[in-house]
Amino acid sequence: MTEAITAEVAARLDQGLAALGIVVDDLQRERLLRLVGLLHKWNRAYNLTAIRSPEEMVSRHLLDSAAVLPHVGAAPLLDVGAGPGLPGLVLAILEPNLAVTLLDSNGKKVRFQRQAVMELGLANVTPVQARVEAFEPPAGGFEQIISRAFASLADFVGLTEPLLARDGRWLAMKGPAVDEELAALDAGVVIRERHVLEVPFSVGERQLLIVERTDSNPGRR
Repeated sequence: MTEAITAEVAARLDQGLAALGIVVDDLQRERLLRLVGLLHKWNRAYNLTAIRSPEEMVSRHLLDSAAVLPHVGAAPLLDVGAGPGLPGLVLAILEPNLAVTLLDSNGKKVRFQRQAVMELGLANVTPVQARVEAFEPPAGGFEQIISRAFASLADFVGLTEPLLARDGRWLAMKGPAVDEELAALDAGVVIRERHVLEVPFSVGERQLLIVERTDSNPGRR
């Protein structure tokens, strides 16, 4: 464990996970704390995130990512615009049977993803450096595509539509201003579910929108 992981950081993680109703084993807890340590270490040199303190990284990154876990299914997940690997790395740690692909075009962020995957021993995570438009998905596409801070809702859906399986769904993590983005959505998609996420130690509203194609827009697959 690095010097950045103090008792206060560990306690915040423990309290936050308990508030979310998420139970972890010792290995999962260790991996989450080591992820914070790695993010803090790399951030000083590579400016991966505007969040500087490990305590804030726990709440603003780890717990924010973990809050969507109840709404993530078992099918392989594509995390688009993953940045340093959020929420994908957190979800992969919390659900070891979930296959996660992290997609980002930023070289330094993908290098961090690869280092984290190696150091944390995450066999269920595949980092990929590519633009969304150039990425070749597996045959049939992904049944789940998630985004935390990638683009507007309309751009997220439009750019990743070719990557989505025929019966797949988008999971868009958004703030309170998402209502302004809904009008720009194509008529061929619909908001199936809308969840307010209660993120421990965080101020401000977080939402998860689950978006699907309508029958009239079966997509390219």
